[in-house]
Amino acid sequence: MNNTDLVAVQPVESLVVPSALDGRDGSNRGVAGSSQLAADNDLDALRAWLSNYADTRTTFDNYRKEAERLLLWAVVQLGKPLSSLTHEDLLLYKAFLVNPQPADRWVSATGGKYPRSDARWRPFNGPLSPASQRQALIILNAMFTWLVNAGYLRGNPMALLRQRAKRSAPRVTRYLSISLWDEVKTWVEQLPQESEAERKYHARCRWLTTLFYLQGMRISEVAGARMGDFFRRLGADGQDQWWLETVGKGDKARIVPASPELIAELRRYRTANGLAAIPARAEELPLILPFKGTARCLSRSAVHDAIKGIFAGAATWLRGKGADFADRADELDRASAHWLRHTAGSHQADGGVDLRTIRDNLGHVSLNTTSLYLHTEDDERHRETANRHRMGWKHASENGE
Repeated sequence: MNNTDLVAVQPVESLVVPSALDGRDGSNRGVAGSSQLAADNDLDALRAWLSNYADTRTTFDNYRKEAERLLLWAVVQLGKPLSSLTHEDLLLYKAFLVNPQPADRWVSATGGKYPRSDARWRPFNGPLSPASQRQALIILNAMFTWLVNAGYLRGNPMALLRQRAKRSAPRVTRYLSISLWDEVKTWVEQLPQESEAERKYHARCRWLTTLFYLQGMRISEVAGARMGDFFRRLGADGQDQWWLETVGKGDKARIVPASPELIAELRRYRTANGLAAIPARAEELPLILPFKGTARCLSRSAVHDAIKGIFAGAATWLRGKGADFADRADELDRASAHWLRHTAGSHQADGGVDLRTIRDNLGHVSLNTTSLYLHTEDDERHRETANRHRMGWKHASENGE
C-alpha cells in the first residue's frame, strides 16, 4: 500500500497523518493503560520525546530531523504507522538512508537547505555519508528505547539490527598540520590594510583564527559569546590570570584559560575597532563584531562563513604559488571552523600539554564537584596552556603584555 496521495512529505509541525496511519492502533503499541504518556498517536509521542531536548537547539534539531525522516518514510513510503514498524522494515530503512529514492520526493532539488516553511524543503539534501547513517541509527535507537520505557511501545525493533563490532576510535584527521596552519597565518598577516575596510577585515581574520586556535572553542560557543565573558582573577602566585567563560554542549559551563598572547590579540582587535583595549566585566558587545549594523552576536552560519572565507582566501593564495601547492590548497578548501577546534586539540597534544588539561579546555568532560575547589589545579592548567600553546604570529602584537 502506497499512501503518497494521502500524506505529503512535509515538516512534522505541519504534517497531517490520516487516522489509519497515525499509530493509535499500531501493532507495536504498549499494553493498554501502561503508557506514561498522554500521547495516543505516533506524532504526539515523538513530540513528547523531543520535548526533552527543547533547551538545546542543536541537539533538538538533529533529533527532530531523524525522527521526522523515519516517520515520513513509514507513512509515505511503506504506508505504515511508525508504531507498526518491524525489524524487517528497519532493514529497508537502513538501505534507504544510503540513497533516498525517489529523489524528487525526498531530496532537495539543488542539494541546498531551505527553510522548513519553504515548499522546496525536503527531508534530505542528498545521500547520507556512512558516519551520518550511523548517527541516524543511534538517534533512532535512543528514541525507540525511550518510547518503550515510557510504555508507549511494546518493544524496540532497532535493538534487533546487527551491530558491527565496535572499532577503536580513529585518530582525528580533520585538522591542519602545523605547516599548513603556518600557511594560513602567513596569508592572514599579508592581507592589505590600506583602507579602513581592509584594516577591519584583517583585524577580524587575525582575531578569528587566534580565538579558535588558542581557545579550541566550538562554533556555537564563539557565536554566542560576549566581550564581557572575559574575566581576570589572582593566581596562587599573586599574578593576574585571564579566563574566558563559555557555555558549551549540553549547556555545560566551563572556563578556558586566556593566555597573555590571547589578551594581547584581544587588545589589538578591540583597538582596531575603536574600542577600549580591555572589555568591561558585563560588556554585552559580541566576541566577533559585525562589520555594520547592530552590534549583536553573529549567527553560527555567519561565523562558519567567515572561517570558510579565510580558508578559501588562503587556498587561492597557495594555488598562486604554483602546482606544488595544489594539494595543500585542496585541504584548506575542505576545512571548516570545527577543524580549528581539532587543530587546537591536536597541536596541544603534540606539544606536550597534559591530556587532562586539553580535556578541560575543550570541555569534552565536565569537571566533577570536587575539582571546583581545587584552584591549584586551575593555576597549573593556566600556566601550562599559556606557556605551551601559542599562536606565534611573526609580528608580535603592539599591545603585548
